Amino acid sequence: MIISEIKNNVGIILLNRPEKRNSLNPELIEKFIEAFHLFEINENVKSIIISGEGKSFCAGADLSYLKQLQKLTAVENWKDSENISKIFLKIYECNKTVIAVVNGSAFAGGCGLATACDYIFADSISAKFGYTEVRIGFLPAIVSFLLVKRIGEVKARQLLISGKILSAAEALKINLIDSISITPMEDALTLANEISANSSYSINQTKKMIREISNMSYVDAVNYCINLNVISRSSDDFKNGLNNF
Repeated sequence: MIISEIKNNVGIILLNRPEKRNSLNPELIEKFIEAFHLFEINENVKSIIISGEGKSFCAGADLSYLKQLQKLTAVENWKDSENISKIFLKIYECNKTVIAVVNGSAFAGGCGLATACDYIFADSISAKFGYTEVRIGFLPAIVSFLLVKRIGEVKARQLLISGKILSAAEALKINLIDSISITPMEDALTLANEISANSSYSINQTKKMIREISNMSYVDAVNYCINLNVISRSSDDFKNGLNNF
C-alpha cells in the first residue's frame, strides 16, 4: 500500500493503491503514518515528498470503506474520525519540509492530504483538485482548518460548498497550490535538495513557530518569538553558520 525510498536527503512516500485511485482506508493510513514517522526520526532525511502511484494522487476515502461507516455507532465513528485525522496532523505537525507532488486527481481527503503539506507541486495536465464531500452529503470537516490556513476563509468556503473540481491552473490562481509543470517530481526534488542546504534546526523551529503564533495575539506572538530568538542565538547551527558565512 505504500512505497518509500530515500534519494539523497529526501524521503519519498508513494501511495500505492492505483487500482483504487490511491484512496484512503485504515490500512493505508496506518502504513503511511509508519513510513512517514521513519523519515521524521531519520536525521539523514531533510525533506519528505508525498505522491501517488498510477494516474491518481489520492481520491479521498475508499468508497467501500465509506459504506461500512454507516454501520458504526457514534462512538465508533468518533474513534474512526480521530484515526483519519492522524494522517493530516502527522503532516501538518512535521517539522521537516513536506512537499506534495500531485500527479493526478486529488479529491476530498486526498486534496486535504496535499493541503497539509508545505508545498504542492502539480502536473500541469493531469492534476485535478476538489473537496467533493458535499456531493455525497458528507462534510470536509477534518481537513477544513488546513484549507482555511492555506487560501483564506472566503475562498475556502466557496470551494467547500461548491464541490467544484479545479484544474491545476485554476488551483494555482487561488493559491491552493504552489507550482505547475510537466515535471513536478523533478521540480520538487530540486526544491527539496536546495532546502537541504539550510539549517535543519532553523527549519524545524520555524515550522513549529508558525504553528504556535498563528492563533496568538500579536503581543503574545512577539514575546514568544523574542524567546525563540534568544534561544536560537546559542544554537550550534547559528554559531557554525555564522562562522562559515
